[in-house]
This record gives sequence, C-alpha cells and structure tokens, in this order.
Amino acid sequence: MTASLFDLDAYLSRSRAVDLGSIPWDQVPRHPLSQETVRALRYMQDIESHTIIYLRSLLATRAIDDPEVATFLACWLYEETFHGIALARFVRTAGQEIELRPRSAMTVKQHVESRLTSWIARAWPDFVAVHMVWGAINELTALTAYRRLAATTGHPVLRDLLDRIAIDESRHFYFYFKQAEWRLRRPGAARVTRALIERFWAPVGSGVQPASETRFLARFLFSGPDGLAAVRKIDATIRDLPGLAGIRLLESWVGRSAPEAIPAEDWAPAEASV
Repeated sequence: MTASLFDLDAYLSRSRAVDLGSIPWDQVPRHPLSQETVRALRYMQDIESHTIIYLRSLLATRAIDDPEVATFLACWLYEETFHGIALARFVRTAGQEIELRPRSAMTVKQHVESRLTSWIARAWPDFVAVHMVWGAINELTALTAYRRLAATTGHPVLRDLLDRIAIDESRHFYFYFKQAEWRLRRPGAARVTRALIERFWAPVGSGVQPASETRFLARFLFSGPDGLAAVRKIDATIRDLPGLAGIRLLESWVGRSAPEAIPAEDWAPAEASV
C-alpha cells in the first residue's frame, strides 16, 4: 500500500528478535534495582507476552485481509514475544521472581470484547482504521514508558535492554501511525474512529493486569513535570492524525485513574494543549 508511505520491505529487512546474546547478563546482579522498577518490569513483561492474545482477536477481523497489515502483524508478534522473553530473563537474572501465567482462558469481559470487535469489523468496512489508531496510541505509550524507565534507572544493563526494545517499539508505532494517517483521510472513517476511541480506549494492559498495577505504572512513570510532559507529547502526536484534533486521551485517563500523578494546578483544558 504505497499510499500509506510506509516502506514494508525496509521494515521486513530489519525485523528480528532482540539480540539476547550480546547482553552482559553476568553484570545484571551487580547493580541494584528498586522494587518499583521490578514491579514495572513485571507489568511490561506480562503485557509483551500477552501480544499473542491480542492477535487472536484480530485474526477474526478484516484486518488480516490487507496483505501489508497481515505481514506486519506477523513480525509484530515475533518481536513483541521476544521482548517478553528478554524482560523475563532480566528480572530472573536480577534475582527476582516472575510469574508466567496461562494465556488460553478468557474472562467474560474479554470474550464479550472479542465478539464485539469481530462484529464491528464485519459490519464496518473501515474497521482497520480504528485498529491502526488504537495500535499507534498503545505503541507510542509503550515506547514512551520504556524511554521513561530507561531514563530513571541507574542500572546500565537494563538501560541498554530497554533502549533496544524501544527501537522495535518506535518502528511498530511508525507503521500504525502511517496506516492510521492514510485510512483516516475518509471523513466518515475519522468520525467513527474518534467516537470509538474516545468511548472505549484505555492504556495497554487495562483488563489484563489489575487496575491497581495500571495506576501504579501511571504514577511511577508519568508523575511530575517530566512525566506530564511525556503524557502530553503522546496526546499531541495522536492529535496530528486526521479527525483527532483536540483529543486528549492519556492525560485524561491519568487524571481519572491516578490523579495524584498530575497536580490539580497543572491541569489545563484540552484546547490549551493542542
């Protein structure tokens, strides 16, 4: 799909598992880790390993009818799976426990969401636009979270590993964003996409991890002036997509779910941050 301005061949040529062989694993136990960092890593590992479940729902939609999207999703699953493997190995090497939980069972809420997604995809020809916007928001949020954790940790091996993962996440985001940009050129697709995103979007991991863990991550990574600036940069980037001007997703969610992360005096109307 040349109109999406995404060079899929170039992406495929760079797609590979994160290189675990060049990580100095013997150095991991030599540097301290805060319990907050370990908690964040466990959350991130679990979500990366859950990618195959997100893909399960997408396989029942028209998203895989697009050859470019289907090819990307295959690489995306491969790369994200190895992010989970790398993070699990790091946590264990640091002397911490990590639980690899079963993935096959679905909660009632997840089952309903999967059926609803499949129904919308069949009924609405522009469904893939929603998927691309949703993916762009989540990948940019994950990318920002990795960068925030890398900037705050004093552990050199962890910082190196997070930087490597962030490179993959940035390429994932770029694909989703360019696809969304192209698909939202249709005003009708943009209007419906915006309505669905504003009604249903929640940060990646919501419904998979307990709400307490999602709120913890918001407080840990997105508190203070630097955290707030990162949140607003994510929202500002998404507002560049057609039909999404003025939208404020992550800042609104953080304000509702972890209000202590954003002092009341720092709040501003959405229009002020456009």
